[in-house]
Amino acid sequence: MGSYNVLYKLIIVSFFLVSCASKSKSDKQVFVYNQVEGIATLDPAFTKNQATIWLAHQLYNTLVETDSDLNIVPSLAKSWEISDDRLLYTFHLHNDVYFHDNQVFANGKGRRMTATDIVYSLSRIIDKSTASSGAWIFNNRVKSNGFSALNDSTFQLQLIRPFHPILGILSMQYCSIVPREVVEKYGKDFRSHPCGTGPFQFHFWEEGQALVLYKNPHYFEKDEQGKQLPYLDALKISFLDSRSTEFLAFQQGQLSFVNDIDPSFKDEVLTKNGDLRKEWKEKIILHKHPYLNTEYLGILVDEQNNLVKNSPLRIKAIRQAINCSVNRNKLMMYLRNSIGTPATAGIVPAGLPSKNAEMVKGYAYDPAKARQLLKDAGFENGKGLPVITLLTIPIYADIGSFVAKQLEETGIKVQVEVVQKSLLLEQTAKSEALFFRGSWIADYPDAENYMAMFYSKNPAPPNYTRYKNPAFDILYEKALQENNDSDRYALYREMDQMVIKDAPVVPLFYDMAIHLVSKNVHNFKPNALNLLELRRVTIDNEK
Repeated sequence: MGSYNVLYKLIIVSFFLVSCASKSKSDKQVFVYNQVEGIATLDPAFTKNQATIWLAHQLYNTLVETDSDLNIVPSLAKSWEISDDRLLYTFHLHNDVYFHDNQVFANGKGRRMTATDIVYSLSRIIDKSTASSGAWIFNNRVKSNGFSALNDSTFQLQLIRPFHPILGILSMQYCSIVPREVVEKYGKDFRSHPCGTGPFQFHFWEEGQALVLYKNPHYFEKDEQGKQLPYLDALKISFLDSRSTEFLAFQQGQLSFVNDIDPSFKDEVLTKNGDLRKEWKEKIILHKHPYLNTEYLGILVDEQNNLVKNSPLRIKAIRQAINCSVNRNKLMMYLRNSIGTPATAGIVPAGLPSKNAEMVKGYAYDPAKARQLLKDAGFENGKGLPVITLLTIPIYADIGSFVAKQLEETGIKVQVEVVQKSLLLEQTAKSEALFFRGSWIADYPDAENYMAMFYSKNPAPPNYTRYKNPAFDILYEKALQENNDSDRYALYREMDQMVIKDAPVVPLFYDMAIHLVSKNVHNFKPNALNLLELRRVTIDNEK
């Protein structure tokens, strides 16, 4: 009976979606995209990658959110006040927000959200029994019992010490608001029975096949003309596990957009300068914009780790030589079709007010300097230097090979080992990867997010390299206490420069989001956090 029900649901969903896409039968607007990596969960407590973050953004709301210019703006909280000592934040909530209808409520509308739901949701993240991957976000920041509901529409948060990015933290999808009774009803199965306040509500998920969300008919937000958001009627996610199959589906009009572009067909679509080739300009729209992601190679530098003790990478000059050996401009043009910016500054990408990318001095391509550094380290021309293994994932295998060839030219022999992403994440978290491909997408729009990667008291994540520098830690802690923005930004840049000098990372490029969008999709706006924002998107079914 169970398999019959699944098949029946798939048929019904397919019929609905086909009907929605039909010009003659329906004017329903359905946005369709593919998720190659699949979806692990719809529980916001575990939104640790882009796939789950994108869906959480449709199903849930947070107290505050970031707009397209990275400003913190209201969401569930319509306003807030901050005490003079910056330790107490008081949020005033909308009183017309309802959770999606659920069997627990069974009233056709859902239950009104209150401040008690905020307390429960944020407390749930740090509850050890939840085992949330976001448990770290409030570490040493929020007081014990620092979440409180003064009344149904007023929530307060108390900090241990001032922490300027706290509003950015609260905009993370980890901080999505959920109803206690629904979470407790489903337990671990809440992952596949989500209930939030977001613009779309859960309808159906056949894992590996399709996931469908419908418009939330009771969503609280309206546009400037008073029309209720979202405009779309439904959202469908497919799970084609091949980028080439995904691209073919997009060409055939089955997908509304494609995120990123696979190396196998990028030259067919894009010029080396990153523009659409002439034959594609009439068919699709290209969205290209910087977003807060740095692609890098990480180096484990924990001197207590046996991997490090027996590796030449423990020597700073070797790590610096690696940085000088990579021609980032060449990498970007030939492997990325100029999608992104060469990382010739620090680890912090462009787009943040601290201006690290403009003011921190990084490594230029300088093979002569690299050879001198090898000589200084006692390995002239690489003689006596053992082969170093670089761990990477399939989608970045070409970049790994490029880097290995570049390093070989200066005397550093590298063997590239391609592993699955899940295995690499596990090895870096356990400090079992000595030299590895990494990326850091900002969780919130503040350079502190990148500096946290190197604070010695932080675990992995975010400190995957296990970098430890007492001078850095002092500056980091000072920055957390600094109320003057300009002075705090100067501290960020000083820390970034310190990291670059010690070279536990090899920054490769500051990423750029690239979207191939169907011509019938409108108001699909990019943002620097590369969030999938669909509240104001419309579909023209006549095209």
